[in-house]
Amino acid sequence: MRFLLDPQQRAFADSLDAMLTAADTPSVVRDWSRGDHGGGRALWSRIAKVGVFALAVPEAYEGMGPHPVELAVGFVELGRHAVPGPLVETVAAAALLAGLADPLPAGRLLPSLASGEASATLALDGAYALDGDAATTRLALAAGGLRLAPGHGPVRASLDPARRLTPLAPGGELLSTAPPVAHALVWARLATAAQALGVGLALLDRTVAYVRQRTQFGVPVGSFQAVKHRLADAKIALEFARPLLFGAALTMAPADVAAAKVTACEAAYATARTALQLHGAIGYTAEYDLSLWLAKARALRTAWGTPAECRAEVLSGGARRR
Repeated sequence: MRFLLDPQQRAFADSLDAMLTAADTPSVVRDWSRGDHGGGRALWSRIAKVGVFALAVPEAYEGMGPHPVELAVGFVELGRHAVPGPLVETVAAAALLAGLADPLPAGRLLPSLASGEASATLALDGAYALDGDAATTRLALAAGGLRLAPGHGPVRASLDPARRLTPLAPGGELLSTAPPVAHALVWARLATAAQALGVGLALLDRTVAYVRQRTQFGVPVGSFQAVKHRLADAKIALEFARPLLFGAALTMAPADVAAAKVTACEAAYATARTALQLHGAIGYTAEYDLSLWLAKARALRTAWGTPAECRAEVLSGGARRR
């Protein structure tokens, strides 16, 4: 089945791509990794003005959504440009707050998330929160319910330096004793899948450009058949993930979204391994921009559900719930 974006969706993707290309996101990512959030927050504000975060927020709370297909379109571009910050966590928090039986927390917190004035992170069952030092809304999910955490602990080392992990302070305001966790997980996995697809596409584009300009024995290494085969395998894996992603965004069925998540993340991870091999030793260099996407592909693979957990969700037909 072919899923084609309509002209408005293509224009949305193109405008995001143009804006992020001009923003020099690699330097923003490196600053964010060092704890300098100024450039990242400015970029966050520009992304919000385009309406990305409002797509996950219902109109009743000053959003434009929910529009999962358009959100997926936007997150592919955010992944393509390695945008830092709690992007997926803000979407998951919006889905969680919008689904609460009591509308008061949503009315208080969602408008600022939609406008980009605030960002959110979300920690499950005492796990570390992503970018807890940068997010303005920190939500903690545990057996007792959903709480608004009063603060965060020290930043911990992370596989991806741009993904800064922090524990959340215990206690805080209790927002709900029965939050819709499964609903938020579906949105988080969809956004992660879209982000991973964008990461994989960026890795493939950068690797194709590299093997075209690097020569060996007097010819570009990209002309070698073995190199072409590796790149073709990566391209096929990413293109197979694309219809699964947009099909899942249409149904928002847990099993469909889990299938999209595992397929997109595995395709991005395989592309990262190909990119690393074809770049040779320079691919291991942290100062080389390729490393920004390599680290993200690996981190997204297990974010919001490992491959095994997502495959189990698919096999159960979406019957698994927290």
